[in-house]
Amino acid sequence: MSAVPAAPPTRRAVLRTAFTAAVLAGTAAALAPVLRARRPRQTLTPAPLSEETYRGRHIAVDRTGIRIDGRPLHVMRRADGSYLSGVNHFQSFGTPLELARAAVDELGTVQLASASAPHHG
Repeated sequence: MSAVPAAPPTRRAVLRTAFTAAVLAGTAAALAPVLRARRPRQTLTPAPLSEETYRGRHIAVDRTGIRIDGRPLHVMRRADGSYLSGVNHFQSFGTPLELARAAVDELGTVQLASASAPHHG
């Protein structure tokens, strides 16, 4: 058998190949953040930034928020940098730990509602 020399690629074939490669690269770049976000996240509880027992109640302050006896305390950050909560929402506090202590003072022996408790409306 004799080998037939291959014809050189036409300009149309080269442009089609380049366009297809560009579309594939653009699609991959656009989908990369979406596919990266679908990866399972680490489910470990972050280490508390501050943890103490105050008036017999366990207070933990971490990056995700404040917990009193393991129950989350809803905290809001004000524009001036201070903090307030639903337990004591008429007074601002300089740090999350001060806020948690004031919430314990206000709660007394009552527990915070669990996060799964239904809201009234």
